[in-house]
Amino acid sequence: MSRSITPLKERLGRAGITVTEGEGSPALEAPWFVRALQAFSGWLAALFLLGFLAMGAVFVLDSSAAAATLGLVMIAGAFMALQKARGDFLEHLALAASLAGQLLVAWAVASLLEGANAGLWWSLLVLQVALALAMPSLTHRSFSAFAASLALYLALAEGIAVPSLAGGLVLLALTALWLNEFRWPSRLRTLQALGYGLLLGLLAIQALANSGQPLLNWRGGDVTGLAWLEPWAGEALGMLALVLLLRHVLLHHVGGVGTGQRLAAYGAVAGLMLLTLQAHGLIQGAVVVMLGFAIGHRLVLGSGVLLLLLSISNYYYWLEATLLSKALTLFALGGLLLAVRWALRRGWPIEGKDDGRADAGEGLSQ
Repeated sequence: MSRSITPLKERLGRAGITVTEGEGSPALEAPWFVRALQAFSGWLAALFLLGFLAMGAVFVLDSSAAAATLGLVMIAGAFMALQKARGDFLEHLALAASLAGQLLVAWAVASLLEGANAGLWWSLLVLQVALALAMPSLTHRSFSAFAASLALYLALAEGIAVPSLAGGLVLLALTALWLNEFRWPSRLRTLQALGYGLLLGLLAIQALANSGQPLLNWRGGDVTGLAWLEPWAGEALGMLALVLLLRHVLLHHVGGVGTGQRLAAYGAVAGLMLLTLQAHGLIQGAVVVMLGFAIGHRLVLGSGVLLLLLSISNYYYWLEATLLSKALTLFALGGLLLAVRWALRRGWPIEGKDDGRADAGEGLSQ
């Protein structure tokens, strides 16, 4: 009995899950409202502290070198504080200081580049990726992953005029990350934090794409670069993510999948590809919904449903197609989804029903 428990205990420990010894009771965590109050207190204290510092150090904004130096010092201080943080107050205080430091660095880079251009967004993308990988805080990692997604969107929009490419790249990274969530148990929480940040970034990118306006209306002038790739670049990467996800699910299915079922699955993907030629952005929601279902994650599944609703509502108000063509496309989409569901229930019956979050993901990752 003890031999079977010890490996499980070691695996849980590597995943960051504490197992109590003997008859001892587990440590009680603070209620959510107490943690929310501590987080609010940390941000409030950070605002007063930063305001006090800004009154005496406002002159650093006149010098790019001084602003960059002060910003890097604040980021380094936040890093050291987060390494010792044992509560929500200190963690959010350090997060606010880090954000202020990032703003100073962005101000310095923008001054050197003489405005908000593609160089600024590429620089911020590198900074946010480094912080997402290095910062010892799950909240900070999620925020940095989200900010990196937006920086990538703005860099591609300003640089080569292909903002949809950012959504496809984020979708590919999101799919690869969540599918390998249980591959490294010791970094499970880190991967989940990055996954949540990328998921929020994809939602923001999709919302910006559906609005038809660039972020903060900063872009203007003639459209140059590779604008002729719009929106096909993002749709192609979305199809690639869907095919890779489908291949992963078929390879790791416990009961095995026959040739006819594989052909039917890839046929459904081909039908979805034809529909997304009209309803742009539909593929992102379909991939996230399928990803959430594959790993048994309700939050990812719900985000995919939200992405689908965003793309369908955007297509409904698209002025380049008539209402009849829109209705026929949506009718075909609904019929395709119902046909896929019927075919899966007939040709791929569910042998057992498992609501466990960890078991579902672990089964796919092995």
